[in-house]
Amino acid sequence: MNSSGRVVVIGSGFGGIASALRARAKGLNVTLVERLDTLGGRAQAFEKDGFKHDAGPTVITAPFLFDELFELFGKSSADYYKQVELETWYDFVFEDKKKFSYRGDIEHTYAEIAKFEPNDVAGYKKLLAMSEAIFKIGFEQLSAKPFTSPLGMIKLLPQLIKLKSYQTVYRFVASYIKNPYLQKVFSIHPLLVGGNPYSTTSIYSLIHYLERKWGIHFIMGGTGKLVEGLTRLMGEVGIEITTGFDVDEIIIDDASQKVVGVRNTAGAILNADMVIFNGDPAYAYENLFNRKLSRPLGMKPKAVTQYSMGLYVLYFGTQKQFPEVAHHTIWLGSRHKELLKDIFERKIATDDFSLYLHRPTATDPSFAPAGCDSFYVLCPVPNLQSGTDWAKEGPRLRDRIVKSLDSTILPGLEECIVSDFYMTPADFEKKYKSLWGAGFSIAPLFSQSAYFRFRNQDPKIDNLFFVGAGTHPGAGLPGVVSSAKVTDVLVDGYLKKNPSRVLVETA
Repeated sequence: MNSSGRVVVIGSGFGGIASALRARAKGLNVTLVERLDTLGGRAQAFEKDGFKHDAGPTVITAPFLFDELFELFGKSSADYYKQVELETWYDFVFEDKKKFSYRGDIEHTYAEIAKFEPNDVAGYKKLLAMSEAIFKIGFEQLSAKPFTSPLGMIKLLPQLIKLKSYQTVYRFVASYIKNPYLQKVFSIHPLLVGGNPYSTTSIYSLIHYLERKWGIHFIMGGTGKLVEGLTRLMGEVGIEITTGFDVDEIIIDDASQKVVGVRNTAGAILNADMVIFNGDPAYAYENLFNRKLSRPLGMKPKAVTQYSMGLYVLYFGTQKQFPEVAHHTIWLGSRHKELLKDIFERKIATDDFSLYLHRPTATDPSFAPAGCDSFYVLCPVPNLQSGTDWAKEGPRLRDRIVKSLDSTILPGLEECIVSDFYMTPADFEKKYKSLWGAGFSIAPLFSQSAYFRFRNQDPKIDNLFFVGAGTHPGAGLPGVVSSAKVTDVLVDGYLKKNPSRVLVETA
């Protein structure tokens, strides 16, 4: 096959993979480059001493978005990986040992709510109905829609105001749910995409309905198996993949005002007629261009841009099993609002914490040797703007987490824990080139959403595109995969305006 040019996709997170497949489905000549030795971006998979761990995302809430990528080529995702729906979505455990079990069975949810506050059952039904209304605007109309000018948001403002998108998620939930325990439960979703429930726009309450509509799923073998399936698909459809390619520069030709190639740290150059960057756009604008690019209009000035929290992730195995522990557990400490203020605003590394515990062996025993369990614990912490010395704080936090879990939901952990290791915000900065080591790029505030988020197409360099957590619509698997749909629309527009640069293969 001969081709007239190349689309280079930088980064193989789910946004990059989805963009590569969508570009290839148009008949474009696509090269995907990845700095690491394996694909997946933050969705790496680790193995140590027979224990397997998903490094990053573990929850699949919108499986149809992945199905669409296979359907582009007339294929079925079921031929590439096995997906199962979980019965128990999350167990919430509070410091006083109260427990709320959140399942797909809505009648079970009503019963769980009634244990805390019978009157909140009616409030939850109203909350769910309002979440559906937000979903119909926020997801169905906004998630795959490019925002290249403020007019798009201005047109939607009346609907957004009607849906109270100016409220925070926590305030929105509290208007329907009165029990303080349940308020924490039903406002947890922003933390899964890097936001503080007390400051994140209530648009993110649509996740509630998203879960109810499609359920919460797990890929047998882990999210790494999803990456493997998509990698296999890319190979089958002719996408060129190069790992170990660390991009040092995206080259812009001043005369044409176009991207013309990418250079790696070894000096090798790939010519490009179009570049799609799947990484932290803040990092790219700061570091990857041969001349300074201005931040897109609508973005906050750099000095006041707010970034998501950092993540401390502890991986470990146990020499015994904990069958009473669910696949997903959220352990909430005694402080809530003040703890989140310390993390997001004051940027203080505190002694207390709340935790997300992933036990994949609850669903897939292959994650651990026989008679053992595999775990990963995610602890929200301040990003690197805090100045925390993670070389010192890392091991101390590891010990505090293990001790706390031992005294609560994993009794005897200190005696049976093996093969443990961890990642800190410093590792996120180094491994994933995330500005300030932020776990999810910029924070999901209303003032940093849609038109006010990083553009999916640079407003001046029109053959330069962005996908991923820092772009519209935002972080989380549904967000990053949807960002590829947004970029896909913009690529179509670019090709129509530049027919001489169409990169379709010819026999």
